[in-house]
Amino acid sequence: MNKKQISITLGLMCMILTVSIFIQIKTIWRANTTVSQSFTENGLRDEVLKWKEKYDNAYYELGKAEDELKEVRESASQDDATSLAKQEQIKENNILLGLTEVKGQGIKITLTDNKASSNDLMSMVNPSSRIVHNNDLLEIVNALKNADAEAISINGQRIVSTTAITCEGTVIKVNGQKISSPFEIKAIGSQALFSGSLTMPGGYLEIMENDGVLVDIEYLDEVIIEKYDGVISYKYVHNND
Repeated sequence: MNKKQISITLGLMCMILTVSIFIQIKTIWRANTTVSQSFTENGLRDEVLKWKEKYDNAYYELGKAEDELKEVRESASQDDATSLAKQEQIKENNILLGLTEVKGQGIKITLTDNKASSNDLMSMVNPSSRIVHNNDLLEIVNALKNADAEAISINGQRIVSTTAITCEGTVIKVNGQKISSPFEIKAIGSQALFSGSLTMPGGYLEIMENDGVLVDIEYLDEVIIEKYDGVISYKYVHNND
């Protein structure tokens, strides 16, 4: 074999080797590309699954929060209704106890000591009959209560369950406060019942008037009665809880 043939043979072998190497390199590159794409797709799939899991958890938590908020709103609404009912009950109790100023139709009775001289025999024998006494006030208050008075006051002193109308010497006290003539008695309630109880013939007011006490009666569409300013306390009454 001459040199020329050897050169051609070597050239062909080099070319074949080069082509083989190129084909092998290309095959490896494609394989790497496929593997890389596979890895990339798997990574993306994992990320998508992770975010979906986070979304599902967030959606679940949002649902729980909305349910809790609904319960809170319903509870608040019920509490508001209960609170309003309790407030109304407190208002009614305060009215009954005399702790609230009230107004309504009723009667105003003014009793004034008659200090003018009189030739009346009864007045001459017993001049105190022409003066208002604590017993007179008690009688009128009881008559008003019997006529279903819803609120009563004497000279601005609210009559409550613990009110005492006392006489200390020549001084009359209501709720421990001194009061004097003229005595203004106000009551809220049925004017018809008041009239029947107090102004009937032979009634207590007529007797007082005949004794010489100055009596004035007014029926009013609006009577304002002040609240009780003292403290209502009980020694023996307790809750039965």
